[in-house]
Amino acid sequence: MEGLLNLWQSTGVANIGFTQLIMIAVGCLLLFLAIMKNFEPLLLIPIGFGAILTNIPLAGMSEVGGMLYYVYKIGIDSGVFPLIIFMGVGALTDFSALIANPKMLLLGAAAQFGIFATLFGAIALNYIPGFEFTLQDAAAIAIIGGADGPTAIFLASKLAPELLGAIAVAAYSYMALVPLIQPPIMRALTNEEDRKIAMPQLRHVSKVEKITFPLLVLVLIIMFLPAAAPLVGMFCLGNLMRECGVVDRLSSTAQNELINITTIFLGLGVGSKLAAESFLTIETLGILALGAVAFSIGTASGVLMAKVMNRYSKTPVNPLVGAAGVSAVPMAARVVNKVGLESNPHNFLLMHAMGPNVAGVLGSAVAAGILLAMVG
Repeated sequence: MEGLLNLWQSTGVANIGFTQLIMIAVGCLLLFLAIMKNFEPLLLIPIGFGAILTNIPLAGMSEVGGMLYYVYKIGIDSGVFPLIIFMGVGALTDFSALIANPKMLLLGAAAQFGIFATLFGAIALNYIPGFEFTLQDAAAIAIIGGADGPTAIFLASKLAPELLGAIAVAAYSYMALVPLIQPPIMRALTNEEDRKIAMPQLRHVSKVEKITFPLLVLVLIIMFLPAAAPLVGMFCLGNLMRECGVVDRLSSTAQNELINITTIFLGLGVGSKLAAESFLTIETLGILALGAVAFSIGTASGVLMAKVMNRYSKTPVNPLVGAAGVSAVPMAARVVNKVGLESNPHNFLLMHAMGPNVAGVLGSAVAAGILLAMVG
């Protein structure tokens, strides 16, 4: 009889709690969104599966000695996985559109306004009972507005590791929802004539310019914001390998095998932080709400800056391209192109939108460096 009792007590049915069931359901929901709705499947599948694994009773997957514990400790707590992802993103990024039209940097910078607006919003939530965000917590939450998953994970692991799961889920969820969130904001802030504006064809960018650009960016970071060097440095390394033309094997590995392997473990590591006791809190709801606000403000700021640029620029600037200033590459640029084609079927804005889009990647990394230097 005692043996049967011990056997029963070792089963998941006897030990699982209601909150664990909820988090397993959350993991299944992430899997559903990734598989059936194609919402950021590369990240949401390992995150969702990691959430299920970490909430299995008695398995100890995210406790000391468990696999997910070491995946998180070695790859995310150290900051290594997000940096490797950034190197791969750099190897995948073509800066030609930005180099050909450097003023698009302003749009990438303007879209980061959502980050700093949300920083104050997170602090303001402390006046509501149940919320206790420190300045470090607020900074980690605010970076969601940059729509850059690796940057959000990197900063959260440094400033607010206990909020990492909620911040990562919010960041990748809103990145996946770009086609739903951005168009209404873009249409509300522009009229039909704005959306019809045609922009001149971009000039050809030489190989020398492409090689020089990441080196120049790195020099500027070294001089003015060393705190952003880990993210921007790895990004520039990946881009230099792409453009120099003499290490195609390394560039190909960074773009494919290395970034794919790292993505699997990064997702599992993030999923390990979706334990019931740390995720099912009122603060998680606040993070999800602030993430939506941050993303919306970032989109609106980019569009409004583009409208100002169009008024004072010698060459026309379609205000829609400002929405691509958030760093959801290349989805935001595709959304800009789609909305522009609705108003003018002959106006292709994709290449023009890629300028502020890749500028947004740099902008979010720089914003993370600023926040890390201020409150880290």
